[in-house]
Amino acid sequence: MTHWMILPIVLPAFLAAFIVLAANYHIQIQRAISVAGGLGLVAVAAGLAWQASDGTVTLYQLGDWAAPFGIVLVADRLSTLMVLLTAVLGLVVMLYSIGSGWDNRARHFHALFQFQLMGLMGAFLTGDLFNLFVFFEVLLIASYGLMIHAGGTKRLRAGVQYVLFNLLGSTLFLFALGAIYAETGTLNMADLAQRVQLISPDATVGIRIAAVLLLMVFAIKAAVVPLHFWLPSSYAEAPAPVAALFAIMTKVGAYAIIRVYTLIFSPELEATAGLHGWWLMPAALVSLGIGMLGVLAAKRLDRMIAFSVIGSMGMVMVSIALFTTAGMTAALYYIVHSTLAAAALFLIADLVRTGRDSVELTPQAPMAGGALTAGFYFVAAIAMAGLPPLSGFVGKLLVLQASFDTGDVVWVWAVILSSSLVAMVGFARAGSVLFWKAHSVEASEETPSPAAPAVLSYVAVGTLIALLVAHTIFAGPITRYTSAISGQLFAPDRYLSTVLDTPGKMSKPSDKAK
Repeated sequence: MTHWMILPIVLPAFLAAFIVLAANYHIQIQRAISVAGGLGLVAVAAGLAWQASDGTVTLYQLGDWAAPFGIVLVADRLSTLMVLLTAVLGLVVMLYSIGSGWDNRARHFHALFQFQLMGLMGAFLTGDLFNLFVFFEVLLIASYGLMIHAGGTKRLRAGVQYVLFNLLGSTLFLFALGAIYAETGTLNMADLAQRVQLISPDATVGIRIAAVLLLMVFAIKAAVVPLHFWLPSSYAEAPAPVAALFAIMTKVGAYAIIRVYTLIFSPELEATAGLHGWWLMPAALVSLGIGMLGVLAAKRLDRMIAFSVIGSMGMVMVSIALFTTAGMTAALYYIVHSTLAAAALFLIADLVRTGRDSVELTPQAPMAGGALTAGFYFVAAIAMAGLPPLSGFVGKLLVLQASFDTGDVVWVWAVILSSSLVAMVGFARAGSVLFWKAHSVEASEETPSPAAPAVLSYVAVGTLIALLVAHTIFAGPITRYTSAISGQLFAPDRYLSTVLDTPGKMSKPSDKAK
């Protein structure tokens, strides 16, 4: 049994504790530890992703207790992809935090940031529903502190709203876990996948209620309409690096839906047949429409980006709701794209705030460093709106193609195409006001000119933009890899046998399974 697999959880937990106990008053030491830890986390995540790339499913048993009695971590293609995405995003956001000075505006930023990474990594790697709840709470507790970092009345109000909605989700999660355990006697995902198939059709009431509750919990995390109200204010008022890291938070909900509703409550399962299909697609389409309408109606740049996150999650959920291999392939490609694009936009909003002291979409004098910021905004806006040639356009094509042979093709095409037009107008309007109309406004001599953003801040944003470009250039290989992930999701025999039959060993699929 390899111990590398637990490092993405243990490393940030150890660093957070060390920062609190030994470097709490030394910001330079905290920064050095965080950057070194981020680099190490990216290296470990890349190694795990490489190990899983050939279809290997790796099992880690805490305390060497076998499933379903012990706590297990499972690394397959899907979980390692999300771990690698989180590690890369965390490192880039940390660099921006250091360059912009956000990490020094209040205490405990670095410790909370590491605990947040620990919760995210655990949520992606756990093979147990109860421990998924535990890691949800770890990342949420850390996010509460990050949310109100540096204080302020508006930020505190948004943080309270964020806490209340997520406490509601946590309560529903506990109810769902209780119902599942009462019906099956286990919370291990692999064991559950086998036990729910043994439930007779006339005794499915309890498990159906649990499945619905779980779907509601994950929909709250993913900000799916009508459970999205917490997101616009929370993300808009959060510190920019925190909002950029939160770009992966909604993907935790999407990941949980993919994992649970392909492994445990699959579409073919008679006990929960049709449970998620009848409302998930309409909710996803409405989320996409409302999100992009919010982009058009927003009067602040940060709030506009927050609504674009809702719209992008709607796009992800549309492709997930198809519950086909093509749909999952498109969803996974788009998850990577939307995470990078949303994070880049939140950091660009902070560059705008630094250069002109306001993110209101009103004409003001040209900002410091406006040319480079405008270039970054132009690329990121094209990506998020789904215009060619960047990865947003490729992702939307994949979703449209995946829906072509389904009964929802008319609605999917109509909503995606119309929302893309609305998003294009919204992002173009914002860019025009911020960068073009600024040259028609004369700067006041009494108002001091804001300082230009730090070089490291530009480096961090440029890295995200470069990753978006790379995600476009290598769309072919990445799509083939996400297709392999989809195949593994809809044929979970390797996952089940590794967790339940051959604990502690790595198993490789046969050539036929590949």
